[in-house]
Amino acid sequence: MKRDDYALICLIACSALIWLGGCRTLSEPSGPPPKITFEDSKIDFGDISPNKLTTGKIKFTNTGQGVLKITKIAQCCSVVARLTGGKKKYAPGESGAVEVEFTSGAKPILFKRELVVHSNDRTNPEVKLTVQANIVLNVTCEPENLKLFLGEENAGCPKLKIWCLDDHPFSITGFKSTGDCMTADFDPSLKATEFVLEPKVNMQKLAPNLKGYVTIGLTHPDGNAAIVLFDVVPKYSVDPQVVLLLGPEPDKPITRSISIVNNYGKNFEIESVSSGSDSLDIKVLEKKKIDKGYRLNVEMKPRAAEGSGLLTGEFSVVINGGQELAIPFKVWYSNKR
Repeated sequence: MKRDDYALICLIACSALIWLGGCRTLSEPSGPPPKITFEDSKIDFGDISPNKLTTGKIKFTNTGQGVLKITKIAQCCSVVARLTGGKKKYAPGESGAVEVEFTSGAKPILFKRELVVHSNDRTNPEVKLTVQANIVLNVTCEPENLKLFLGEENAGCPKLKIWCLDDHPFSITGFKSTGDCMTADFDPSLKATEFVLEPKVNMQKLAPNLKGYVTIGLTHPDGNAAIVLFDVVPKYSVDPQVVLLLGPEPDKPITRSISIVNNYGKNFEIESVSSGSDSLDIKVLEKKKIDKGYRLNVEMKPRAAEGSGLLTGEFSVVINGGQELAIPFKVWYSNKR
């Protein structure tokens, strides 16, 4: 081997050793190891009111032999976390704390999230801390949901009881419902820890608003409103609610069974069944009386639009007295046309 070749090989070998040593230094930190040890892995704020700022802290200590460096605290929604005094380096045996601020939402819920503390702890570089709280309303309503009926006087609406859990007097400032279908009398100048309201239902306005809510304005410091949901039992139910036709041949009739019942047990007659779309032909093959209603066997003949694999629309069933029930249909073709 020539002397120049031997020198080149030695140079390459030395360079490789230096490079490997550098890589080992980067991947395997030298020196005494730090260790982050938290007093607790969870901070539980317990029961708190809505829309309230609550603070707390979780303490930790560097129980290792090297300097602990905290690089980042990953945040989560509604929670702000920071290191006490903004300090990021801790000597062996030195303690610190993660300060946590939590702002509760407006709805009652068991809130639970995780914070992630990133550090140079070699065995546990990402420590997960749990933040939780039980958001409770200091003002509550009973019932929380109203079940209303079109066939009963005042829709069968019960009285609404509103009271606070902290004995803090409050006033009622407003009463608003979806579609203005409900009202209630109240005295905004009156303060108390409990109220009983008697809603008055406008049946004509309620009929087109089968689902909605009532907002009751309040002056309580932990809540400026109480929300009560309502839903109305409709006069008629249709089964299925949506008629599905999967992979039919265009212009070829398909038979389906549809049940229509009166939820209040009233007798009725079906005057007609018709399609509101040029893309569907429909006719009744059989009408059979069942408990509280009818079962219809209908023949449906869909016509797919050019270039479409999905056809949607609705057909109507007219009840005696003029009420019209709109029944949606969906047609899926296996191949686009």
